[in-house]
Amino acid sequence: MRIIIHDNYEALSKWTAYHIARRIKEFNPSAQKPFVLGLPSGTSPLGTYQQLVSLHQEGKVSFQHVITFALDEYVGISEDSPQSHHSVLWNDFFNHIDIAPEHVNVLDGNAQDLEAVCRQFEEKIRAVGGMRLFLGSIGPDGHIGFNEPGSSLASRTRIKTLTQAARAANARYFNNDVNRVPRTGLTMGVATIMDAHEVVIVISGFTKARALQKVVEEGVDHMWTVSMIQLHRHGMIVCDEEATLELKVGTVKYFKDIEQENLGLPDL
Repeated sequence: MRIIIHDNYEALSKWTAYHIARRIKEFNPSAQKPFVLGLPSGTSPLGTYQQLVSLHQEGKVSFQHVITFALDEYVGISEDSPQSHHSVLWNDFFNHIDIAPEHVNVLDGNAQDLEAVCRQFEEKIRAVGGMRLFLGSIGPDGHIGFNEPGSSLASRTRIKTLTQAARAANARYFNNDVNRVPRTGLTMGVATIMDAHEVVIVISGFTKARALQKVVEEGVDHMWTVSMIQLHRHGMIVCDEEATLELKVGTVKYFKDIEQENLGLPDL
């Protein structure tokens, strides 16, 4: 597992965007060989999306042959609701790049058969060759997607009941009314995420510091679901200084030392 530590959120967002753009260009995708990208919604990846949009506008990366799979979605709210992850991803990212609408895959939280939606989502990921890169972020309790503390580390895309803590954290998107936050959601499972060829997790701010410490300095633990990244062959955490506040000084120095030559932006 690699850990890339940047001075601030802007720097980590720019570096992550360049890293993703480089991976796409190296892969040289085509209609017959698309680059498959897993993506979250939320505030943590927003800076990365903004930087990717800028790179696209500068002609440095195209998403014409990129297929995306969204990490999760609420159950029971319309896809055009401003709180739906479908809307968030289109407004923050997809509307500003050259991706084909049919290449955007978001779980349907309004379907009659939600279990079938989850099965078909898994099947479609496999059908296009699996995710080449998964970009993720975490909550303060180390969860990824709706895989809350205690979730199975062998889980697949499924229906999940949101905890009260998760609903309270998301209430800011619902006029601070926790009662408006859906009680269930659909999410990729931990094992689904870890099947990606490469997993990149962005972590920013002191509110995520305890989670980063648990994930980096302690063992794999289903109470901190993103800790599974420790076992990934191509797992990487990109964080800022604030997020490292709970790490041991020696841990921070070690990763800064071995990654110092990799902090610059690659040519695209």
